[in-house]
Amino acid sequence: MSPSTEDHARRPVIVVGGGPAGMTAALALRAFGRPVTVLESGAEDRPRPGSRAIFVHKATLEILDRLSPGLAADLDAHGLVWQTKRTFYGGREVFARTYPPPPPGTLAPFTSLPQVDTERILLRACRASGVEFAWNQEVTGVSSDADGVTLTTRAGARWAADYVIGADGSRSSVRKALGIEMEGDRSDGWYIVIDTEEDEANPLPTERIFHYAHPRVEGRNVLLVPFAGGWRVDLQLHDDDDPDELSQGEGLDTWLRAIMPASYAERVRWASTYQFLQMVAADYTDAHRRVLLVGEAAHLFAPFGARGLNSGVADADSAAAAIHLALSSTTAERARAAVEDFSISRRRAGLYNRDAAGTALAHLRPGPEERTRLEEAAAGAAEDESLGKWLDTAPYGPVASPPCNTIYKY
Repeated sequence: MSPSTEDHARRPVIVVGGGPAGMTAALALRAFGRPVTVLESGAEDRPRPGSRAIFVHKATLEILDRLSPGLAADLDAHGLVWQTKRTFYGGREVFARTYPPPPPGTLAPFTSLPQVDTERILLRACRASGVEFAWNQEVTGVSSDADGVTLTTRAGARWAADYVIGADGSRSSVRKALGIEMEGDRSDGWYIVIDTEEDEANPLPTERIFHYAHPRVEGRNVLLVPFAGGWRVDLQLHDDDDPDELSQGEGLDTWLRAIMPASYAERVRWASTYQFLQMVAADYTDAHRRVLLVGEAAHLFAPFGARGLNSGVADADSAAAAIHLALSSTTAERARAAVEDFSISRRRAGLYNRDAAGTALAHLRPGPEERTRLEEAAAGAAEDESLGKWLDTAPYGPVASPPCNTIYKY
């Protein structure tokens, strides 16, 4: 659908944003039998640089498969599962574990694939379920009241709905239009993340590898994670490093050749810089309880721990359930309570993930006492496996699940 300045017929539910969270919300609403329209600011064939969120947890696969049976198997078939993980300290291996492959016919513990593939598979599932898409619809204005929501696009079109799900990413125009602030902070330290294609003539073992103080890159931390078709590499910079210098050209080529075969340095397809973000929206809904925020519109987390896409899917599933309950309610009070419960529950999960990311950051950028603990654990890992296991898991924060998705009392 092309941009237009027309006023569109009122919809029961509109989702703003056609990424993984937005499409999950649409699938969930269709699973409840609700009609839903997705407004996406870009074109259907918009370019999507980088692998971005590559790690899809088992819990996320379970949600998606419940909403669209067979979807988990489709994602699994296009991704990969690494069975071995290794952790090194100063070039010496301090932990290694290899897991057996998942039994045939069972759901994988995770799957690793580029986000563009995840989105393509979700889009196909959405279309099969009857989701309506409107492309090139950049929402710039949001007005809500007790009766519903009106959205205005940059082209001047107006869309009205009983409820809206804001899934329009980290720069969410929906959140900004509602005046909802993000709470939290951004770390001072920088990281570089790159994608490099698999060299099929010189394939590397399909293993997740983390290096503390990699000796070949001047003691910087390095994470290497395989995904279908390539590798994600994270480099943690020293405080006096120049992110621009090391994320392109000779600077990038030099450090990448130090940790991977030269052919992989020649296959870099995407590079970016980031800082650890630990931010959560002050509220996941508007004052009238008609707009619900999900995914990066509601929270921003660092890539370590894979909390972004996975928590966004849980947000979206919960938002759809709340809207279904609200639309089914016989009183305005019960409808409002359903949305409030969503906001409280998912914000609680967001705060948990924010704090978990903070724990990981403290471990990755240690003070003197924490650094001494790391060195002692590395020295003792050969005799005490629990020390190696701690070194292996700590960079990703706590592994426990966030609080329950919903607290509905109906």
